[in-house]
Amino acid sequence: MTSPRKLHIKSYGCQMNVYDAQRMVDTLAPEGFVETASAEDADFVILNTCHIREKASEKVYSELGRLRTMKEEAARDGRQVNIAVAGCVAQAEGEEIIRRAPVVDIVVGPQSYHHLPQLLDRARRDGRALETEFPVEDKFGFLPAPKPDAIRARGISAFVTVQEGCDKFCTFCVVPYTRGAEVSRPIAKVVDDVKRLVDNGVREITLIGQNVNAYHGEGPDGKSWPLGKLLDHLAGIEGVLRLRYSTSHPLDVDDSLIESHRDNPALMPFVHLPVQSGSDRILAAMNRRHTAAEYLDVIERFRRARQDIAFSSDFIVGFPGETAQDFAATLALVTQIGYAAAYSFKYSPRPGTPAADMQETVSQAEMEERLQRLQHLIDSQQSAFNLAAIGTTVDVLFERGARKEGQIVGRTAFLQPAHVMASPDIIGKILPVHVESLERYSLLGHLATPAYAAQPAESRMTTGA
Repeated sequence: MTSPRKLHIKSYGCQMNVYDAQRMVDTLAPEGFVETASAEDADFVILNTCHIREKASEKVYSELGRLRTMKEEAARDGRQVNIAVAGCVAQAEGEEIIRRAPVVDIVVGPQSYHHLPQLLDRARRDGRALETEFPVEDKFGFLPAPKPDAIRARGISAFVTVQEGCDKFCTFCVVPYTRGAEVSRPIAKVVDDVKRLVDNGVREITLIGQNVNAYHGEGPDGKSWPLGKLLDHLAGIEGVLRLRYSTSHPLDVDDSLIESHRDNPALMPFVHLPVQSGSDRILAAMNRRHTAAEYLDVIERFRRARQDIAFSSDFIVGFPGETAQDFAATLALVTQIGYAAAYSFKYSPRPGTPAADMQETVSQAEMEERLQRLQHLIDSQQSAFNLAAIGTTVDVLFERGARKEGQIVGRTAFLQPAHVMASPDIIGKILPVHVESLERYSLLGHLATPAYAAQPAESRMTTGA
């Protein structure tokens, strides 16, 4: 028998890239590839890139420099190693990657990775392979189903892509140019994916998309279904204990989604709802198409539907034209809402976006100072949110063994890690945990009713902390 070829994928950035990396593994498995955690052992290395974060391209080229040395050493040992750059940097830069880094054999955009086997053959035949055009066909129709053992190896939580692309065109964002226009997968295809996952031990499903609550997939009745209706439908699948979704845009929060949070016990009361700024002037410059007051109104709609709901968000500091007063408005918004978690970033221009042509008015030193002030406020809110759990009993979906021997770790409805001393047979079950203390961001406690450890997970379909 031919020994299997080894595949290593390094992913940067968003949850979509994590999902895409798993699907690349599934695509290459029929070609005889098995995944390895080490690039040095691999016959095929893929950098699955993200263009959202600061200096994304530079990080990729730095990694390619390291891989060039590795590839040259492998060649001296008589071993061929192929290197691919995939994802959004690949889509944005295309041939420029091969020009700057000749070590790269394949450049493939995020909508074309289902062609990886053919691209690998082409690269071996012609020396290079490039595919960054948006294909006519839907890649999901060509991706092989993941094998049961691969699903089980990935754990009890899984991502399912239901929507890709974005039509919002925020002035700072490259996603519409790298992922294309908004498209939604049909309900039946999503259901097939979810059933396959739960049949192989997955208990928590996170629906993902660049703008996931713009979902409008075709339902079995031939009509367009919104995200809320999809979530309610998936909750009826046996084995689905928890549902989540990410990432949302405030403009696309419709009544069906609010109602699902009110009525669907499987839908977790934790929403990632990026706002980027608390200043109406900066929001307009960003083309967010909502005001701070309108964002607050969306938050209140969620809270009226479910009192225990919590939020996370994204913020950019130092956007071109941001004044001290604009930044103060952001701090005021954060203070008013009170987040369970949030992510803040210094503005950095993305080539090809409208904001890249705007004059930058905030110095790097001022950006850094504002970022630290904002992150300090966010961290204090997250700490307060976590501390409030001490002394309470929360439901935890247990995922895996922890580093400490005899300890099992899971997550609350709000994605807080929770650790208990227990038998591994609680993995995959939702059990009540009495929280005794907090260690950094993790809750420590004990099973409130140890008898539940012998009870099937499906018997406890509660959600809330």
